[in-house]
Amino acid sequence: MIKGFRDFILRGNVIDLAVAVVIGAAFTALVGAFSDSFITPVINSVFSALGLSKDGIGGTIGLPGEQVINIGAMVGAIITFLITAAVVYFVFVVPMNAAKERLAYSTQKEEVASAESLLEEIRDLIRDGAAGTGGTKSQTE
Repeated sequence: MIKGFRDFILRGNVIDLAVAVVIGAAFTALVGAFSDSFITPVINSVFSALGLSKDGIGGTIGLPGEQVINIGAMVGAIITFLITAAVVYFVFVVPMNAAKERLAYSTQKEEVASAESLLEEIRDLIRDGAAGTGGTKSQTE
């Protein structure tokens, strides 16, 4: 059981996954900071210009005390998600799919070339066998 775990750790996938998690967390923090520093204040400014509270739509929601629904924070979180998803798609998924297609195409091309050479060998063997036996006798006779 320990040997299996060691093989799993040393396979390399775990290290790749750990790097991806760390980079993903750092990128999420970066986009979150951008959203909190830039997008949310802009959205709240728009609501403030419309005569609403600068913190969002103020009012009570049936709980004791005044509660504030901050639409800017929610829209900022949605934009953060969309930016993160777009970057992951265009920076990681699209290039990886293109690389897989190129690899599959080159592998398929090699397989076709290999199959063609095998068919040519079979054709040559059949032709040589038919020419050597006069075309009427089998090779076992």
